[in-house]
Amino acid sequence: MEIDALRQIEELAAKKLKIFEQSKLRYIMRSMIASMFIGFGVIVAFKTANYFYVIDSPFTYPSAALTFCIAIILIYYGGGDLFTGDTFYYSYRTLRKKMSWAQSIKLLCYSYFGNMIGAIAFASLTWGTGLFASEQIHAFLLEIAHKKASLPTSEIFFRGIFCNWLVCLAFFAPYKMKTDGAKMFIMIFLVFSFFIAGFEHSIANMSVFAISIAAKGWDAFTAGQILHNLIPATIGNIIGGIVFMGMFYFYINKPFIKESEE
Repeated sequence: MEIDALRQIEELAAKKLKIFEQSKLRYIMRSMIASMFIGFGVIVAFKTANYFYVIDSPFTYPSAALTFCIAIILIYYGGGDLFTGDTFYYSYRTLRKKMSWAQSIKLLCYSYFGNMIGAIAFASLTWGTGLFASEQIHAFLLEIAHKKASLPTSEIFFRGIFCNWLVCLAFFAPYKMKTDGAKMFIMIFLVFSFFIAGFEHSIANMSVFAISIAAKGWDAFTAGQILHNLIPATIGNIIGGIVFMGMFYFYINKPFIKESEE
């Protein structure tokens, strides 16, 4: 059963709430760190994939999906508050009546804001490195970013649901495993799955768009194109985390949790 893992999820949400109540600035900084770790994943993924992209190799997308997994390892072991995972943690603790919905919404707004600032700050630092200055280097990144910006709204929304369902599982499943090797394997496998499937992760997309602008210039995307992706992706991510993780695990485990507490 998932009871022990769910207890740890509750404890994690409580710790995050305590950090927020002690210092909103620290909480925002933790959120910034999380999206910066995703930025590392984006850089490594698209730099690696571009070597295959220029020779039209079928390994282009798989290589990006595999190397992007560095992001979740950094977040899991390096700390940080990622909006997408927080949708699960906070909603589950709220359904257990140990937090209010007002507290959950406030925490999620702050983590989203921190993730956004972190993505922009990281992209600014990336611009200083010149790593994506050459069109031969950033071609694959820009192609994927433009595809994300041109998808139909409904597709982005549903891809967002599936994405955060898998991402939350990637953070949740390791709680039942005892060794770091097993934890890293399942996290890498699940993140690889959401990436290779083409699902939409709102915070990762922030980094993709921000780094694309840092590489190509302000004319790479309009605000409308970016929002066309981020709004439905964010809403989908919220539903994936709250409904398919928080509410689902709360409902199916409710009788067993009551038994264990009696």
